[in-house]
Amino acid sequence: MNTDTTKLLRECNAGIKMGIDTIESVLERVENQDFYAILKTCKDEHIKLEAETGALLQEFGEESKEPNPLAKGMSYMKTNVKTVLEPGDKTVADLVTDGCHMGVKSLERYLNEYKNAEQRVKSIAEKLIKIEKNLADDIAAYL
Repeated sequence: MNTDTTKLLRECNAGIKMGIDTIESVLERVENQDFYAILKTCKDEHIKLEAETGALLQEFGEESKEPNPLAKGMSYMKTNVKTVLEPGDKTVADLVTDGCHMGVKSLERYLNEYKNAEQRVKSIAEKLIKIEKNLADDIAAYL
């Protein structure tokens, strides 16, 4: 284990938590049942990955990392303001798509920054990138 491994793992864990928080904050606002099911399935995938990354962090003797409080607060405010001003699935899809794109961008940057991370942790980051890209693609019809 090296520091790149733990740093990448902590960033993945924080990003996963941010994704879960985002999905939870919009689920109650979704009208279309198919759209709701897509988001719920993705949330469940994130919860499994959070458990996996949390277990690895424990194995490495590290603590999990919480999402940046400022980013979390800004996301919460943006979600609430936009969904009040423009309620509906289109707004939710737009917010979630933006979150997916930001998550992918961050994860790709962390993969580049922590090049010496163990492959199993890089694989988790790559899996998370794939989940985020797939979610953005799956909800494009609701934009």
